[in-house]
Amino acid sequence: MNGHPKHQRRWASDTVPARATVSAGTSPGTESTSAGGEEFVEVTLDLQDDDTIVLRSVEPATVINVVVDSGTTGGSGHETPASISRSPTIRRTSSRGLRQFSQELKAEAVAKAKQFSHELKAELRRFSWSRSSSSAQNVGGSNAGGGFETALAARALRKQRAQLDRTRSGAHKALRGLRFISSKSNNGVDAWNEVQSNFNRLAKDGYLHRSDFAQCIGMRDSKEFALELFDALSRKRRLTVEKISRDELFEYWTQITDQSFDSRLQIFFDMVDKNEDGRITEKEVKEIIMLSASANKLSRLKEQAEEYAALIMEELDPEGLGYIELWQLETLLLQKDTYLNYSQALSYTSQALSQNLQGLRARSPIRRASRRLVYYLQENWRRLWLLTLWVCIMIGLFTWKFFQYKQKDAFQIMGYCLLTAKGAAETLKFNMAIILLPVCRNTITWLRSTKLAYAVPFDDNINFHKTIAAAIVVGVILHAGDHLACDFPRLVRASEADYEKYLKGVFGDHKPSYLDIVKGIEGVTGILMVILMSIAFTLATKWFRRNLIKLPKPFSRLTGFNAFWYSHHLFVIVYVLLIIHGIKLYLVHKWYLKTTWMYLSIPVLLYAAERTIRFFRSGFYTVRLIKVAIYPGNVLTLQMSKPPQFRYKSGQYMFVQCPAVSPFEWHPFSITSSPGDDYLSVHIRQLGDWTQELKRVFAEACEPPVSGKSGLLRADETTKKSLPKLKIDGPYGAPAQDYRKYDVLLLVGLGIGATPFISILKDLLNNIIKMEEQADSVSDISRGSDQSVGSTDSPSLNKIAPKRKKTLKTTNAYFYWVTREQGSFDWFKGVMNEVAELDQRGVIEMHNYLTSVYEEGDARSALITMVQALNHAKNGVDIVSGTRVRTHFARPNWKKVFSKMCSKHYGGRIGVFYCGAPVLAKELNKLCFEFNEKGPTKFEFHKEHF
Repeated sequence: MNGHPKHQRRWASDTVPARATVSAGTSPGTESTSAGGEEFVEVTLDLQDDDTIVLRSVEPATVINVVVDSGTTGGSGHETPASISRSPTIRRTSSRGLRQFSQELKAEAVAKAKQFSHELKAELRRFSWSRSSSSAQNVGGSNAGGGFETALAARALRKQRAQLDRTRSGAHKALRGLRFISSKSNNGVDAWNEVQSNFNRLAKDGYLHRSDFAQCIGMRDSKEFALELFDALSRKRRLTVEKISRDELFEYWTQITDQSFDSRLQIFFDMVDKNEDGRITEKEVKEIIMLSASANKLSRLKEQAEEYAALIMEELDPEGLGYIELWQLETLLLQKDTYLNYSQALSYTSQALSQNLQGLRARSPIRRASRRLVYYLQENWRRLWLLTLWVCIMIGLFTWKFFQYKQKDAFQIMGYCLLTAKGAAETLKFNMAIILLPVCRNTITWLRSTKLAYAVPFDDNINFHKTIAAAIVVGVILHAGDHLACDFPRLVRASEADYEKYLKGVFGDHKPSYLDIVKGIEGVTGILMVILMSIAFTLATKWFRRNLIKLPKPFSRLTGFNAFWYSHHLFVIVYVLLIIHGIKLYLVHKWYLKTTWMYLSIPVLLYAAERTIRFFRSGFYTVRLIKVAIYPGNVLTLQMSKPPQFRYKSGQYMFVQCPAVSPFEWHPFSITSSPGDDYLSVHIRQLGDWTQELKRVFAEACEPPVSGKSGLLRADETTKKSLPKLKIDGPYGAPAQDYRKYDVLLLVGLGIGATPFISILKDLLNNIIKMEEQADSVSDISRGSDQSVGSTDSPSLNKIAPKRKKTLKTTNAYFYWVTREQGSFDWFKGVMNEVAELDQRGVIEMHNYLTSVYEEGDARSALITMVQALNHAKNGVDIVSGTRVRTHFARPNWKKVFSKMCSKHYGGRIGVFYCGAPVLAKELNKLCFEFNEKGPTKFEFHKEHF
């Protein structure tokens, strides 16, 4: 062979003793050797790209003596110059541990050398025998027999290397895989007790049937996989049974939960090797891939099982023997982490270690409590001062009216019930006024860009709206309850003399009855307001608004967003009644003392102006639908033209109305296009009655896919059917729009909750491209200026050079998308591929998590992980998402994610933005608190509210 291959690993200068002798008289750590009794050989091998080994040379090696310096200048033994240059001198130490360690290390090295020497000699003999035997045969027989023997020899060499690889330190992580029982389930005796109780419940006549095996061992969701596991364990015992006893179940369970990796690997191999010949064919690999895909709800993977089976055979059977063995399956598992070198986790640093250790230092309970209090105040001071101000205003208004009415004559008859009712009424006026302010979205969006945003938590506008509503409920109970159940009855029971003395002329010349009071304008308007507000408040609760309560028809229409939307418009009537109620007061007759209209005038006018602007602006923003697509997971994507006046920031949202569905309903959706795009796009998931009807309307207008295209319903400007009309209103501010304030971003989206962050990723990518283009243009101009040194028009270059924009503060963004369905990745496949391709500087790091697949290390997902790693290494595409972004399985370990971000961005300011279920929001907020306590890296949590 001429020349060396392009890529080769070279094993050179390895001295392998044929026999090692240790003198009994030597000290520990020394070894007396004799040049005459030792035979050393130096072997040089080349490992080719096709996994074949080429023998370069076999030469006698120079004897190497290990010299032990006993503290004298002279050493024992003889050395050649070569040995001196290639063997370091080992100095004796008085440490007993070091001597013992060196002795153990030497013994292990000698044993490994012997093993390697014997295996190498055997391979060389087999290689020589193969060549000599093949030369004695005819040409045809030589080609066939020699080729087969060469293939066997090549596989034997690969097997030896695989066995050596397994002893390396990095292999122990992969060897912990192939768990048949989830790591989250109980272990040991408790787990078996649970299985035993399942056996008692499912067994018939003392035997557990094969069909109940999955439910018994806790694999209810993977019944097909559990049946194959049952059959493999039965075949190992040379049994063909349909039911097993308790003792046999215990034997099966013992094998399944065996901590030995070899045992678990053998069981997995037996599941594939159904004919028990110790070999796995491509057909059997295909079957186990389909079985794993079914267990993990990966329908697309089942369709491509044949392709991935061929990929595995190509990798594990390069000799073309048509089968793979147990050790090859193990090799693929061990090499999984090598293949998965894309989308790796963040690296640790010593700074992060010190930060984490800082959080572990012992603190007194008082110190811990004080730190938590300080952190709570730092995180919530905006909310606290605003709530404190609001509560103080209500207390002041209540106290003012309480003592004001205590001076009136009516107090002598109606007592403290009247004072409480009037104090509550004053807080009601105030709260009915300010409850409109948090829903003035245009005003809040404008105020977010002012300095007032530093002191006022505009992100919590909806929460503040709900808090005020709760205060209104309390005020209504106090006001209406005291009037109807306390002071009105006291008035009716009062004597004529007391009435003449204190209340004559207030309710008329004669003392009124209870019915006379209630049927007056004041009573009727008050009762009507209580009824209407009760309906609106009830249907606005999450149980009704989110369809958590299932009512029979026709009452089912009382649940859902539509019921919430329409019932909230009852407040238009409530405000009219409130003004009338405030004018027709029993005890106040002067107009300037009737303050209800004073409270309501400005907020009501502001809110009316907001709605008027929305009405005209929605008609002014005429949009034209460009593309419509319906993706798996019931997600509708609408791409429309962008009006020239529509300017927005990434992370903001807009309202959408479809007159074909409802001419009155407006629903908010995050904008998934970036500000730099020439179109607007939204992704809408079918979650309620309105979105369900919207999808139906657009599905009728879409056309079925043509051959060669994706199996999605699509429509665009060329579609024959006319598309429904859309109206939009916005944009409106959201927490995610402030992402530019942070050094690092952690974007977390659950399912459709990824939508507000897609626009941010696009915007970051566009900024990266612009910055690179600006850098290129500046470098080109600088080169041009260097060439024109001394020219008179050189100052003009400053005018030509593009004006640099403000440098983007955000240096890194980490996007974690957690979803339950494989088809969800189709929603933003184009964006993920674009980021992976254009983000050469690694600013954006994306992590997809699919929770329907069992966690990495589970036997049900082991083969999926292998195929995933292998396919990405070969083709650069993830088999689950169909993108260049790796898909992880199960749920992220959020504590580890935060810890690694602390490691890489020590001392940075990290913005954590979340959109999804409230449960995870609590966990992320808690982690932000915990890691903020540990060191200078600060996490600031933001949650999207709609």
